Amino acid sequence: MTIQPDEDQRTVRPFADFLQQQSGGQLHDELSEKLHDLITAIQETGKGGSISLKIDIKPIAGTDGRTLTVTDSVAAKLPKTERPKSIFFATDDGGLSRTDPRQPVITGLREVEPTTTAPKKLRSAN
Repeated sequence: MTIQPDEDQRTVRPFADFLQQQSGGQLHDELSEKLHDLITAIQETGKGGSISLKIDIKPIAGTDGRTLTVTDSVAAKLPKTERPKSIFFATDDGGLSRTDPRQPVITGLREVEPTTTAPKKLRSAN
């Protein structure tokens, strides 16, 4: 039978201490790096993301249950930037065209030279 300490006597160790000591400090460093990457990606995309920390704790077989192995894994879900989109039109033969094959071609168009003189007086209608 295990004797539990009174609630008044229980001391809770700060989680931040564990993060800094787990895996020789690598967990804390990895979380810090992933948080930085996440914030940067959110600023670039305007979309949200997440970081997940999983900690597995197991007793070592053949011990009194006080000797434990602690493993961790970190997963980051960074928002992705949208790739540029293009508009294509499907052709009757199953291909893609940048111009709408159903749109008639307008012939006889010409470019008009811009005028270099400004209008003398602008008027407004009431």
